[in-house]
Amino acid sequence: MIDPEQVWLVRYSEVFLKSEPVRREWERTLIRNIKRVLPDSEPWRERGRIWLSGVVDPEKLKSIFGIVSISLCDVVPLDGLSGGILAFCERRDIAEAATFALRIRHVGKHSFTSRDLAERLGDLIRGEYPHLRVDLDDPEREIFVEVRDGTCYLFDQKIPAVGGIPLGVEGTLVALVSGGIDSPVAAYLMMRRGCRIVPVYVGLEGYLDGTNLARTEATIEALRRYQPDIELMVVGDGYLARARQGLEERGEERYTCLLCKRRMYRIAADVARREGAKGFVTGESMGQVASQTLDNLAVLTDAATIPVYRPLIGFDKEDVVRLARKIGTFDASITPACGCGAVPARPATAATIETVRALEEAVRNVDDVGALADPDNA
Repeated sequence: MIDPEQVWLVRYSEVFLKSEPVRREWERTLIRNIKRVLPDSEPWRERGRIWLSGVVDPEKLKSIFGIVSISLCDVVPLDGLSGGILAFCERRDIAEAATFALRIRHVGKHSFTSRDLAERLGDLIRGEYPHLRVDLDDPEREIFVEVRDGTCYLFDQKIPAVGGIPLGVEGTLVALVSGGIDSPVAAYLMMRRGCRIVPVYVGLEGYLDGTNLARTEATIEALRRYQPDIELMVVGDGYLARARQGLEERGEERYTCLLCKRRMYRIAADVARREGAKGFVTGESMGQVASQTLDNLAVLTDAATIPVYRPLIGFDKEDVVRLARKIGTFDASITPACGCGAVPARPATAATIETVRALEEAVRNVDDVGALADPDNA
């Protein structure tokens, strides 16, 4: 049996809801993203559809944001559809099934309706396989036929993909990442909503060691399947050691984590300005740790000079773990690493902006953040 011509059908979801100019631009962005990941593929588009020929790796294709599902299709001319669908059924071993259904879609002007074509092809298949019964609700086999003008595309699988909207259509965000479970998931969620991510790891001199950085690097590597050009930026910062000493002298070490995270916010904002990013994303979730109470999140937000995004804010930890497993970052996030030795025994849970600002002034938080946020100084 001669193998038919085959192409991949790429479906997107939210793209088609946009206005015509936006839809065209998002389609072009999606195609550019496909070509970056699959340089030996040949994409082309029709309204509501993108098609791929050439060398296609479906596993890579499934991880491209904006794609909701894919199907490998046999391509036959409309005037050869009868023979083409019988050959398709034979290759797919439809004789082993007891029930089947035809799902027909046609685009363009034809002398038949989708129902007419379904009845004709159904009779043809049952004539070849008399034992088959039609079951439109729960069939053992589904055969999809998409007729577009004079060409027909036959397939029997819709392979789920990552979904979302095309990477980059919403611009760039910095992501504060630590290598734990939460921050890579938060970065992923903003990628899925069209944001290219610049991940930033702040190395707290004197409190973290190479195990933390190695774990963070591993989580970013896991995210590379979704953003192939992602690169971790490492910023060394000695502020925490000085702040901790000043707080201890005043008996106010319970505010250590808040001053530290406010410092990180300022570093993230500085990197964002350098990178042309529109904000930064964190893995914070309401009430998960002491610095993430409603009061303390307000204190942290006070330090943000650009928008801060918290996509996990309403997630339970179980939700985050489940998503981390799904996207492939979980194993990297649970590799052993040292904890931060600066965390106080009794951290503040209901700080006020005025108190924290005063403490920052007291420990002389006047460093040049711009210099410290330069990776060349890390």
